[in-house]
Amino acid sequence: MDLYDAIKRRRDVRVGYRQDPIPPPVLAKVLMAAHMAPSVGFSQPWNFILIRDKERRARVKKLVEEQREEFRRLLPPERREVFDRIKVEAILDTPLNIAVTCDPSRFGPHVLGRLTQPETCQYSAVLAVGNLWLAARAEGIGVGWVSFFRKEQVKEILKIPEDVDVVAYLTLGYVDRFPERPELEERGWLNRLPLTEVVFQEEWGGEVKGELLRELKEIRI
Repeated sequence: MDLYDAIKRRRDVRVGYRQDPIPPPVLAKVLMAAHMAPSVGFSQPWNFILIRDKERRARVKKLVEEQREEFRRLLPPERREVFDRIKVEAILDTPLNIAVTCDPSRFGPHVLGRLTQPETCQYSAVLAVGNLWLAARAEGIGVGWVSFFRKEQVKEILKIPEDVDVVAYLTLGYVDRFPERPELEERGWLNRLPLTEVVFQEEWGGEVKGELLRELKEIRI
């Protein structure tokens, strides 16, 4: 699978997982892809916590269920009806969960490029998540990003140090199929915006014109 195909076919997968374990050589490749991500100041602030223990995962799932219900109560009735059809996690449906963290103290205190933008520590860890996700898709592995929890509670379950941030909690496993479209789009939650609506020229709101505008309207990958 080439890069553009992996990008096009990548999905946030929450349903249809199998319990087949991910073979160690495949998992190592996916983790190395994540570790090769770019990072500001070459700081490599990430760690990857592999979570297989079902009791520990069940504790995280309980937090997610509580936050899911809290979010549900905030929705107007028509949105609540759509939300009720959406599965937000596959924590126990997958053979593996991975927590991706960010350690702002690594190679500190003077990390190149972070003096005025310390948040680039987290951004760097997110780039690792992106690499992991595309590599997993190329290997036929589904990935889901779970965010319905308060991070401090998950840090306690995973014994993460106070000064280390949780950037992502991912579920991984082989799936029966990858959806043709993103699951949230299939279930009527949101649609993908046209590319022309998110590209500006020179300044915020600056109109793109000419050949590039035509290409933005017609491009397919």
